Amino acid sequence: MAEAIPDTRRLYTKPQNLNDAYGPPSNFLEIDVSNPETVGVGRNRFTTYEIRLKTNLPIFKLKESRVRRRYSDFEWLRGELERESKVVVPPLPGKALFRQLPFRGDDGIFDDSFIEERRQGLEQFLNKVAGHPLAQNERCLHIFLQEESMDKNYTPSKIRQA
Repeated sequence: MAEAIPDTRRLYTKPQNLNDAYGPPSNFLEIDVSNPETVGVGRNRFTTYEIRLKTNLPIFKLKESRVRRRYSDFEWLRGELERESKVVVPPLPGKALFRQLPFRGDDGIFDDSFIEERRQGLEQFLNKVAGHPLAQNERCLHIFLQEESMDKNYTPSKIRQA
């Protein structure tokens, strides 16, 4: 009985050139939510977050952008996407109603640990939404991510590839 000889021939692969190895990734979309700032006084006090975007996806007009948004802006974006797109929109981090009650032993919704927890949740939300190909076609997402002032009375529409 002849013994089976293992096949030791090498697979020939295309050699990787320097551009493949060290060039920019084919498609990327990076979104960071950072630098929370609390502004205002009393009932008009709120926290804004800086949203930085870097991408090479042709659907985005700007390859790098930086805007500031508050929680209610994220709520607006979520509502628009639910109404206008076929995307199953993930939930936002909670509204934290108990943290808004008076006579707490901490700063409530302005407590550093809460702001950091919310920042992480907002970043996860944005990365999930913006990474979805159908959501990328929605004008509201582009307004939210790339326009300094948000026109909440915009006309919903689809974005066409540049």
